Amino acid sequence: MAGFNTKAVHEGQSPEKTTGAVIPPIYQTSTFEQESPAKHKGFEYTRADNPNYKNLEQGLASLEEAKFATVFSSGLGATLASLSLLKMGDHVVAGDDLYGGTYRIFTHWGERFGLKFDFVNTTKAALVEKALRPNTKLIWVETPTNPLLRVSDIRSIVAVAKKKKVPVIVDNTFATSYFQKPLTMGADMVLHSTTKYIGGHSDVIGGVVATNRSDLHDKLKFARKALGVNPSPFDCWLTQRGLKTLGLRMERHQQNAKEIVAFFEKEKKVKKIHYPGFGGMISVEFKLSVVKTKQLISSFKYFTLAESLGGVESLVSHPSSMTHASVPQKERAKIGLSDSLVRFSVGIEDSADLIEDLKSALAKI
Repeated sequence: MAGFNTKAVHEGQSPEKTTGAVIPPIYQTSTFEQESPAKHKGFEYTRADNPNYKNLEQGLASLEEAKFATVFSSGLGATLASLSLLKMGDHVVAGDDLYGGTYRIFTHWGERFGLKFDFVNTTKAALVEKALRPNTKLIWVETPTNPLLRVSDIRSIVAVAKKKKVPVIVDNTFATSYFQKPLTMGADMVLHSTTKYIGGHSDVIGGVVATNRSDLHDKLKFARKALGVNPSPFDCWLTQRGLKTLGLRMERHQQNAKEIVAFFEKEKKVKKIHYPGFGGMISVEFKLSVVKTKQLISSFKYFTLAESLGGVESLVSHPSSMTHASVPQKERAKIGLSDSLVRFSVGIEDSADLIEDLKSALAKI
C-alpha cells in the first residue's frame, strides 16, 4: 500500500485522458449532456455530482482509509448533511467542548427541528454511556476539541456505542488524517472542515464526510443534492491542490508548535498551556486581564488576529468573543473556556521568527 504523501499527491489525480494534462482540469459546468433521458455518462448536474468532486473524494477517502467520501460546501454543510440522517425526536450525545459553529447549528437549528442534544465530556467514555437514551441515534465526537484541545479515546467511545448500535461520527479537523484515522478505530463517519488544514492556504471553504458504509454514503450524497450544500468545482480543485502537501505541512505545523510550547513553558506571563502533544494548535491562558489579553493578540507581527485555522500562515484568535461567541457564557464557564483563553494556529513560518514575535509582544504588555 502506498504511503500517506504518495496517496496525497496521486489519488484522484490521474492525467486527463483527452489532452494528457498532468493536473485534471476544472469542470466549471452546471450541467452535462445526456445520451437520452435518464441515461448519462456518470454526471448530470453539478449540484449532484461533478468530476472535480470525484477526484477530491478519491483522495480524501484514501487518506482516511475509507471506501467513500462526500464533499460539501463547508464544514457546516457537512455537519448539516450529517444531521439530516436523523429525524424529529432523535437524540444526539455530543462533546461539550465543540467548535462554536457546531454548537450553534445543534442548538439553533437542530433543536428547532425536533432533534435532542446532550453535551458531555467525551474524554470520559463512561459519561458518554451514561448520556445514552433509547432514542439516541448518533454520538458526535470532536477530538482534539476546539478550543481546549482535549483528546478523547475513540476506541472506548466506539465500544460503548456498539453496545447500543449507535453510530459514531468524529470531527477530525484538528488532527487531520495525517495524525489520526477514526474509521480504523471503529468510527462510522469522519468529518472535516477542509477549509482548515486540508485546504491549508486560507483561500477556500469546504467540508467532507468519509465512511466505509455504503448506506450512509448514499444518504449523504442525497443530502448534498437535496439540501444544495455542494461545493463548486473550482473549490474542489483548490482543495485538492492543498491536499498534495498536507503531510509535509502537518510535520512543519507540529514542529513549530512544539517549539512554541517550549517557549511558553518558560514564559512567566503564561498561566496554562493546552496542547495535546501533536498537531499545530495551541491554546494558552495568560496571567493578564481580558483587556490586556486582547491588546496582546492585537499586537503581533506574524500571528494575524483572524477567524479560522490550519493555513500556512500563523493565526491567533480569542475564542470567547470570536469562534465561540455563540456559546452562552455560562456554558463556556462550565467546560473551562475562560475569557482569557487565546487560541494559536501555528503556521509554517520559521519558528525563530514566530517566537521572537511572541516574545516582543509579551514584553510590551
